[in-house]
Amino acid sequence: MTLVFPVGQDRNVTDHFREAWDELTAPGGSFEIETIEVRGVPIKTFKSAPPNMRAVWEMSAAHGDKDYIVYEDERYTFAEVHAQVRSLAHVLRETHGVREGDRVAIAMRNYPEWVVSYWAIVSLGAAAVGMNAWWTGPEMEFGLTDSRPKVLIADDERFERVLPHLDAVRAEQPMHLITVRSDRELPVDASRWTDVVDPTSAPDTLPDATIDADDDACIFYTSGTTGPPKGAQLTHRGSVHNMLHLVFMTMVAGAAAAKAGDAPAPAEPEAAPAQPVMMAPTPLFHVTANNCVLHPCTLAGGRLVLTYKWDPARALELIEREGVTNFSGVPTMSRELLAHPDWSTRDTSSLQGMGGGGAALQPDLVEKIDKSLSKGAPSTGYGLTETHGIVTANAAANFVAKPASAGPVVPTLEAKLVDDSGDDLPPGPDTIGQLCVRGSVVIKGYLNRPDATADGIRDGWFNTGDIARIDEDGFVYIVDRAKDMVLRGGENIYCSEVESAIYEHDDVAEVAVFGVPDERLGEEVGAAIVLRDGASLDEDGLGSFLAERIAKFKIPAHVWFRTEPLPRNANGKFVKRDLREEYVS
Repeated sequence: MTLVFPVGQDRNVTDHFREAWDELTAPGGSFEIETIEVRGVPIKTFKSAPPNMRAVWEMSAAHGDKDYIVYEDERYTFAEVHAQVRSLAHVLRETHGVREGDRVAIAMRNYPEWVVSYWAIVSLGAAAVGMNAWWTGPEMEFGLTDSRPKVLIADDERFERVLPHLDAVRAEQPMHLITVRSDRELPVDASRWTDVVDPTSAPDTLPDATIDADDDACIFYTSGTTGPPKGAQLTHRGSVHNMLHLVFMTMVAGAAAAKAGDAPAPAEPEAAPAQPVMMAPTPLFHVTANNCVLHPCTLAGGRLVLTYKWDPARALELIEREGVTNFSGVPTMSRELLAHPDWSTRDTSSLQGMGGGGAALQPDLVEKIDKSLSKGAPSTGYGLTETHGIVTANAAANFVAKPASAGPVVPTLEAKLVDDSGDDLPPGPDTIGQLCVRGSVVIKGYLNRPDATADGIRDGWFNTGDIARIDEDGFVYIVDRAKDMVLRGGENIYCSEVESAIYEHDDVAEVAVFGVPDERLGEEVGAAIVLRDGASLDEDGLGSFLAERIAKFKIPAHVWFRTEPLPRNANGKFVKRDLREEYVS
């Protein structure tokens, strides 16, 4: 989409933004755009983009002894992590035969080993399979059987869950196991991280690899509205361009502020630029933390702050201790930080940006962040796994001026609205339709799912399934979600998956799952259930039953048992809108 800024409200803000945008993307500019053909589709790309993510990682070696990863009270420099990456990469290549096009799965908390594993895998030209750390044993079995990695790198908790399923997984293909931070007895054909990763004896270079921009860099699983989760194939080109989009949107906001006279005075020429410090409170198996925090942090030579689990008090302590400049989580996290009693006693003056994605940043929260940060501003982004991260971004003056908007579409994406039949709708600020995007960051497809790929991506256009409108300034407003899912604290929970698990209980006759508004998490899972005659299932029994089948965060927090049949439409489908109105009100 081309940004258009006609005369109207907030013209000073949008005019400066437009001027900065045009200057950066013009021929000869830092973000000059060219059009190339990929898989038969014309797409926009940045002319000066690095060729792949290995090149991005190799560039970061220049940061040497700068702190790179801070995990709780552990600290690692770029040089130390590079040595670990080289050591692991050679083990994967020489001991386990991992080559270009192979896959290696990562299943763990946000430990430093996650980051080391990721860079080692993508630098070999293999694809990192990001396993959802919330998954149960059966869910892990599905993901491993579907992706068929040569190696699984898992921490103690995930190791324990997958052990009963190893035989089933290995029946499809041999798979070596490397355990992280675990003292458990190992099965045959398994090893400990500390026994195989030795930075002191690491070779001076990475193994050779030939990597095409459109090779898979990562497989992240995203659930569909029907059927099992789908492995989205994220490419090197898409990952590089999402990272550059984040850099671009930051630079254009800064340039616009400078044009408006709102930017701070420049630092003295001899002063070294401060190291950006980014906190990643969300899981690295999501694009939010991996693609939108880890990637740009690495490119910028920044410090990545990780925690064992989300705890607002601990997060505030680390923000103060480390001088965190950018906090990017789900909106719930920002709200909890601002509401925590320690906010007023901790030094948060280092924060220059606060926000994130995974759910809409409510307008009241935008205002609260804007007023609470002494040197920073609120920010948000709208995106999906299928777009490697962001589709739009909104920050600083633009966000305050348009707090209900997700922002303008990033430079190498085109956007359009279509109706329920997939036909293009005429552009206009009052047009509402399903948002479709095409460009460098759209995924290659879904692993082993050609039908789902063909259905979701047509002529290069990916249908987000979200209902949107686009205003006169090119800013996108997400009106509603067409997909039947619940967005709980940034986690997509697809209702059909939860319904399928509930239906496994013999006492259940009918069930409909839907989202229930929640002040803290945005939404919680609700379920309306009709039991079979004579059944005595209660909420506790249902929870215990589901705990063995689906991840804890997917289990309904609100359950209504009813004797009347669920309402249906003419096609025989349950009318969830009526149920939501009946119970939520």
